[in-house]
Amino acid sequence: MSGRARLTLCSAAATLMASCALLPLVDPATWLVQAAFMLAIQSGAGAAARRVPLARPLTVAVQALVTLVMLTLVFARGHALVGLIPGPEAFRHFGDLLQAGADDVGRYAIPAPLSDGIRLMVIGAVLVIGLAVDTLAVTFRNAAPAGLPLLALYSVAAGLSDGAADWLWFLFAAAGYLLLLLAEGRERLSQWGRVFGGSGRGPGGQPGPVAPVRTGRRIGMAALGVALVVPLLPLPAIQGGLLGATGAGVGAGNGGGGTISAVNPLVSLRDSLNVDEDQTVLTLRTNTTDISDMYLRIVSLDDFDGTTWRPAKRHIVAVPDDFPSPTGLGPDVKRTEITTRIAAADGYAQDWLPMPYPPSGVQIKGNWRYEPVGMTLVGDHGQNTSGKTYQVKSLDVQPTAEQLAAAQDAPDSIRRDYTRVPDSLPSVVTQQAREITKGAANDYEKAVKLQDYFAVTGGFEYDTQVEVGSGPNAIARFLRDKQGFCVHFSFAMAAMARTLGIPARVAVGFAPGSPQADGSVAVGLKDAHAWPELYFEGVGWTRFEPTPTRGTTPTYTVPDSPGAALPSAPQASASADAAPSNAPSASAGCSAREKKLDDCAGALPVGRSGDGGVGTPWYQIATWTLLGGAVLVLPMLPMLWRLRRRSARLASAQHSAAAAGAPPGRRDKAGAGGEAANGAEPAVLLDEPEGEAGAAAVGHVLAVWRELTDTAWDFGIEPDEALTPRRAAARIVRIGGLDESADRSVHRVAGAVEQVLYAPEPRAEAGLADEVRTVRAALQEKADWTARVRAVVAPRSAVRALWDLADRWTALRTSWTARLTALVRRPSGQQSG
Repeated sequence: MSGRARLTLCSAAATLMASCALLPLVDPATWLVQAAFMLAIQSGAGAAARRVPLARPLTVAVQALVTLVMLTLVFARGHALVGLIPGPEAFRHFGDLLQAGADDVGRYAIPAPLSDGIRLMVIGAVLVIGLAVDTLAVTFRNAAPAGLPLLALYSVAAGLSDGAADWLWFLFAAAGYLLLLLAEGRERLSQWGRVFGGSGRGPGGQPGPVAPVRTGRRIGMAALGVALVVPLLPLPAIQGGLLGATGAGVGAGNGGGGTISAVNPLVSLRDSLNVDEDQTVLTLRTNTTDISDMYLRIVSLDDFDGTTWRPAKRHIVAVPDDFPSPTGLGPDVKRTEITTRIAAADGYAQDWLPMPYPPSGVQIKGNWRYEPVGMTLVGDHGQNTSGKTYQVKSLDVQPTAEQLAAAQDAPDSIRRDYTRVPDSLPSVVTQQAREITKGAANDYEKAVKLQDYFAVTGGFEYDTQVEVGSGPNAIARFLRDKQGFCVHFSFAMAAMARTLGIPARVAVGFAPGSPQADGSVAVGLKDAHAWPELYFEGVGWTRFEPTPTRGTTPTYTVPDSPGAALPSAPQASASADAAPSNAPSASAGCSAREKKLDDCAGALPVGRSGDGGVGTPWYQIATWTLLGGAVLVLPMLPMLWRLRRRSARLASAQHSAAAAGAPPGRRDKAGAGGEAANGAEPAVLLDEPEGEAGAAAVGHVLAVWRELTDTAWDFGIEPDEALTPRRAAARIVRIGGLDESADRSVHRVAGAVEQVLYAPEPRAEAGLADEVRTVRAALQEKADWTARVRAVVAPRSAVRALWDLADRWTALRTSWTARLTALVRRPSGQQSG
């Protein structure tokens, strides 16, 4: 095998080994086999192109074309010409797949299901990285920079993965890169013939490895060992908080673990709770007379790792016409179907659809998908709630305390998934949960005791200014300090319930809004909320309210209250002009704005419209700002261009005049810039041929002449290129009606032009710039005010800017045509392989 072929093989192997870091992100891992096959074809195409040989850019182009054809064959066969040649429809299909893949990445936890969009993303990424590595290491024969794309591939995968086997994928990626470097080193050494310093023969008379190769292997292995061992040392580390670090939780952006995540939800929630004015994000009308239980649920957080709650990986399906019965709801529990019509504000744009729980059906237009476990709707292909109006049928489930107390044990599948707590959860959480619920006869009584402890008897305070803790002890600190907002209360109660063996999760959404005079209900930012849901067999997922003064206490948790009894209507939300306060707002829910900023439990998915999710999105503000700036600047461009051109031309005349004062044969480049003055000798004198000095003089004088004729043009005297400088000067004097002083200035400049064009020894005269200024002043004096304004604001000579662009485009096109012609030619001396 030739050295170039070995390098090609190692390049593909290094890419494939680095791409193994993507394995924990997607399930199943069958995509890797497909990627390996396509990578082999891509590398083979490059080897064939180099053997022809083609020029290096053409080799890369051939590989890129082969890659595109393969991707078309696999992912867009039905949208391409004869199944291979991609056209506009195929590229649109690629765009749709990539958008769907991006949505799936944001929607699913790790490992994400292998949808077509995700498969295109991972395979396409591997092929792009493979092309970059092959181009650098093989085509341009420089393997060291090829580590950058390999590092990018590994870094992205490692940043998204939260598994314990990251060190293994690092080992694979690093080993692949070392393999590539060693292959390049061997290939370079082989071009020098026999290498001195190597061992002659190994055991059995076989040739031993040469010293440089053996040394390179040892250095590489040592470096790899150090990189693996150092992270295991007991060095200081930064741990996440109750909801995890930035990117953990729920929201619309990308975050850790591949979930739909938000940015630092606790901090943004606290900020939202202190906004000066509330904003209505949802308006609803319902056929029920009591809205105390009208919580609008968005998503449930059921995956708890000790520091963060987030949605577990869920598959989504098409929205059914009629939703299935809620999990665990038995036939003996009283229920009433209600209909609610909801209108979302234009500025409220988020992926998840707020609905009463449990929904039994929904009517909405757009691209929406259904998540069966949580009974939620999520937007597909960029769909969100902005400006949407939709109708939801839901069940008002009314269990009695007796029914909840008599609930049987939950199914094993429910208990397994919803009672799991990590080992890192502090033991004080479990101990305190047992103390609080001591004496309870069943899970229902335990749940009520937990709710009452947080909301009534435990001495907790609702405080939006609480400092957010960090690390796995955050819940323990909350239980000790007894201050927090809805996120803390719901997370702590759900975690405690799990330690007691009660299936629990956290729901995020909106608490009941404020009734309006027209019969509608307004749901504002400050109504956003998080609450725990506990599972009882025969009833299903049941809401509890541990947050003091927020939301409404469920009737089935009130002592001696029959299930049919209904609590009083919820309090109205705080007025728009209420001042921020540490005290709980009068709203029935955890601040809705929190939701936007990741409030309430990482809480509400962040709307795409910007921070807060309501109001004019930032990108619209930026767009209108740019458009406004363009409207102001574009009309000024001719004036600005003309001022700049005049300044450059007259400055060149002054520089030329200064250089003309230097002794013949000793003109200096600094003097041409105007630095030799007052007879002083220039600091640096450079010998310059008289021919070059003459050419410079010609250029400077012609620039001044062009400025003079353009100035006349700005005042309505069009230039006539057919005239000699002297005749053109006379024409300017005649049409402009210039006086004797201006006449002399025009003719002096014209005489300087004739001198540099026709004299045996061209030289620049001093003071030509001043002559042009004199002519300009005379033309201004003779013109009326409209002509003077137009000469400044809309100068006629500014059309030369378009002529200059056309000339430059022609020159650029000619230059690139020549370069492309040269690339097609076979370069002399290029080796095949």
